[in-house]
Amino acid sequence: MMKPVGREATLLAFDYGEKRIGVAIGNVLTRQARALVVVPNRSRESRFEAVGKLISEWKPEALVVGLPLHPDGAPHEMTQMAKRFGNQLNGRFNLPVDWVDERYSSVAADLDMREEGIAAQMRDAEAARIILQQYLDGLSDELH
Repeated sequence: MMKPVGREATLLAFDYGEKRIGVAIGNVLTRQARALVVVPNRSRESRFEAVGKLISEWKPEALVVGLPLHPDGAPHEMTQMAKRFGNQLNGRFNLPVDWVDERYSSVAADLDMREEGIAAQMRDAEAARIILQQYLDGLSDELH
């Protein structure tokens, strides 16, 4: 995990996909995350323009990116793509990026969506919410 963020920090989280990027927002103080938006991943320029607008609007202190892995923890092709995306976020926006193992976040998102009636087009944002909630749940109690 990255260096501790402020006790009232706002965080943005990303569930990176080749076609869509789910985005969630959360707060360290409340330790609550919520699905925010799904960004179409049409091109590098459009993706970072949309992310830049979100960063300008929400002013996060740090970013969290889901790291896709095989069930046994081994990396695969999407692992490297998500890593590259997170490194580009850090380079473009000069914000710290932390990684969260996102195995099963999409499965959990599907379950939550069925239970709560969340629209299918928000699936990726719901996966980002789960990633961020997992991150927030793992923060040390020293921040409170």
